[in-house]
Amino acid sequence: MRFFLNLLKRLLVLALAAALVAGGLLTVRGYQLYRRALEDQSLEATVDAIRSAPDYAPLSDLPQLYLNAVIAVEDHRFTQHGGIDLIAITRAAIYDLATGTLDQGGSTITQQVAKNLFFTQEKEFTRKIAEVFMAFALERHYTKGEILELYVNTIYFGDGYYGVTEACAGYFGKTPAEITPYEATLLAGIPNAPSVYSLSANPDLANQRQDYVVRQMVKYGYLTDQEAAAL
Repeated sequence: MRFFLNLLKRLLVLALAAALVAGGLLTVRGYQLYRRALEDQSLEATVDAIRSAPDYAPLSDLPQLYLNAVIAVEDHRFTQHGGIDLIAITRAAIYDLATGTLDQGGSTITQQVAKNLFFTQEKEFTRKIAEVFMAFALERHYTKGEILELYVNTIYFGDGYYGVTEACAGYFGKTPAEITPYEATLLAGIPNAPSVYSLSANPDLANQRQDYVVRQMVKYGYLTDQEAAAL
């Protein structure tokens, strides 16, 4: 019996050592991918190119309720973390290990900006690590407001609409400043799964998602129950 216990202990130690080595290799590869991305075009040049687009919407043109809805549903600790949310990552890692998938990444708004600016949407460990390094770089060079502004101008809203200006024009025939509170909360819910919550393809699901966005806003103190009921 003791022999088998000792053998099990050795196997566990070897498995842990292998996991640490694999994790170290992935981190190195992720950092290399991050550095190659910046060699192709600097962070500053990439951000400047996004900001120079004719339909780029500054935060001052966006309803505060919409911005609050985005934070509540996408990354409610956005103002508190430094680019990554360790709580969300841990929760996602437990789920992914249990399911053997990368279905939950625990990505913050900053990480999503990093992905949108530099990387593919492919779910792959090396890319996720590169995304983390880029998120740290974004947080060093830009304010939370600037990062949030980049986020709403680069995310995909389904139906071929990239960025909040295109989405408002395409879905509502309005500028971002003109959307109603209901439209703002509806819009905030779409980027989580654009093909699922597209207003043209699945309006019922989009409305269910809007309800969830409003509940999150109440949960995190952006709306009272009375304000939510009025939306």
